[in-house]
Amino acid sequence: MNEFLYKLFIKDHNNVKDVKVREGYGKLAGAVGFVSNTIISVAKIIVGVITSSIAVIADGINNLTDAASSVVTLVGFRLAALPEDKEHPYGHARIEYLAGLIVSIIVLFAGFSLGKSSIEKIINPQETYFSYATVAVLAMAIIVKIWQAYFNYSTGKKIDSATIKATAADSRNDAIATSMVLISVIIYRFTGVDLDGYLGLAVAIFIIISGISLIKETSSPLLGEAPDPELIENIAKDVLAYDGVLGIHDLVVHNYGPGKVFASIHIEVDADTDIMESHDLVDTIEKEVGEKTGIYFVAHMDPVKTNDPVIQKVYEPICHCVSSFTGLRHVHDMRCVPGKTHTNIIFDIIVEADCSASEEEINRAVDMTVKDIDPTYNVVITFDKAYTNL
Repeated sequence: MNEFLYKLFIKDHNNVKDVKVREGYGKLAGAVGFVSNTIISVAKIIVGVITSSIAVIADGINNLTDAASSVVTLVGFRLAALPEDKEHPYGHARIEYLAGLIVSIIVLFAGFSLGKSSIEKIINPQETYFSYATVAVLAMAIIVKIWQAYFNYSTGKKIDSATIKATAADSRNDAIATSMVLISVIIYRFTGVDLDGYLGLAVAIFIIISGISLIKETSSPLLGEAPDPELIENIAKDVLAYDGVLGIHDLVVHNYGPGKVFASIHIEVDADTDIMESHDLVDTIEKEVGEKTGIYFVAHMDPVKTNDPVIQKVYEPICHCVSSFTGLRHVHDMRCVPGKTHTNIIFDIIVEADCSASEEEINRAVDMTVKDIDPTYNVVITFDKAYTNL
């Protein structure tokens, strides 16, 4: 069924890397959700009014908010596909993340709304009327919601969309909520015990918890989450595979939305190699790794003196000293600048977020280490933040 819809409504549907194709998937998910949610919402509200079931009415209103969420998804994907402009040189792809956050907030609001209605029903119980029409409508709604969850999850996974995955979670919640309502109707029919409000409250709590989880998940990319470790590993492996690359560091990845990922890296090369040859190597790496990973890739060339006697003397002791501190790693860009009275040993250290030592403490310890080798040595350290695990 899913593949049939993809083929019917999305041109070149297998090319999910294409912005237009991605937009097509988002618009299809939004349209399918709007139509199906509107139909089952109207049916539930009508039956709920006839049978005086607050749970059925609340469930119908919840589906109405789902229809609104589908409109948000539809508009969000349309705006996310807008091209770059002067005010937004990196494009508008992050609007997709914003749409996902809005959907998550709507889910949370629906949970609170259902909880309020359920508590009112518990405090002021009203007689519920059993109807086979109610059972039929609820059973139909459960089937539709299960299919919605499957369709949205498959679609979200296909294009790696947090927004559509959030919609899938919402559809799953709705299927559970409607199932609880159906159970309460059946229990009332055979026992006369009205659990309408209590089951509605239980479902509301579940939806609220799910909404909070979805808000955390969809807001993370907007705040700037850590890049995919697999992407970092692949970039490192690809760059280090080139002859002439001595090492890499300072890999930084910025996500401006699906299909808008930028990365920069420092590549260490032998300082004694012809500079034009090294420059050509770095240019080649930029082009080929960028094409392979599908990201905007920029590489910076760092010449390294591999045969400097001073560096050979201090490198291992400095690395040993640095390793004694928790949260420090990767000494790089080491070079020496000799003078009449002293020699500066200049290098960078990557500092992780869990490092408790101050820069002054680290600088003092490393400086003492090199002065034990030669009192005329001074250290000049640049502390780099660890944006990735590289």
